[in-house]
Amino acid sequence: MDIFAIQNRKNMSLRLGDKAPNFKAQTTAGDIDFYEYLGDGWGILFSHPADYTPVCTTELGKTAALQDEFAKRNVKVLAVSIDPLDKHHGWVNDINETQHVTVGFPIIADEDRNVATLYDMIHPNASLTATVRSLFVIGPDKAVKLIITYPASTGRNFFEVLRVVDSLQLTANYSVATPADWKAGEDVIVVPAVSTEDAIKKFPKGVKVIKPYLRYTPQPNID
Repeated sequence: MDIFAIQNRKNMSLRLGDKAPNFKAQTTAGDIDFYEYLGDGWGILFSHPADYTPVCTTELGKTAALQDEFAKRNVKVLAVSIDPLDKHHGWVNDINETQHVTVGFPIIADEDRNVATLYDMIHPNASLTATVRSLFVIGPDKAVKLIITYPASTGRNFFEVLRVVDSLQLTANYSVATPADWKAGEDVIVVPAVSTEDAIKKFPKGVKVIKPYLRYTPQPNID
């Protein structure tokens, strides 16, 4: 893909609520169709600037260490790097060795930058060829629910990724929002569209009214 095509992608970036583009790709786990890989569950697609780089090695190691946590949330993880498949396999060995994990999720070999372009992972102001650290959370409806982008030099916080997945899954099913620094198990906010009268009926655990627009209730999907 030429540089002009990459630059033109700046005006075509994905936004929240957009349909996540489907694609077929070679990965360390074999050939996949992205939609088929996700099935009816949630998905996380995240990019890495290159193989055999220190920050990426720690990120993939942390993701591997949290594989059970993602599985509990019905989330499938998929990483992407623009390096070739044989290089990925060697890098996975290094990740397993140095991070004391077993990488059990696919890494896409995106040599032609097809996925990187579809998801606008290359930002020309940062690099004309390498991806930045983009992460997309995709819902069961295949819509983009969350986008987080870091520069190549800054590693992601994967506990924050789990936190926002918890929030997204909760708020998708209940008329609530999550406050600043919220963690699973803590009180949530009743959305403004629900009146206080209706909220009292809707949330039997109780509603605490701070202001007419600021009302808390215990997290509704836990005992």
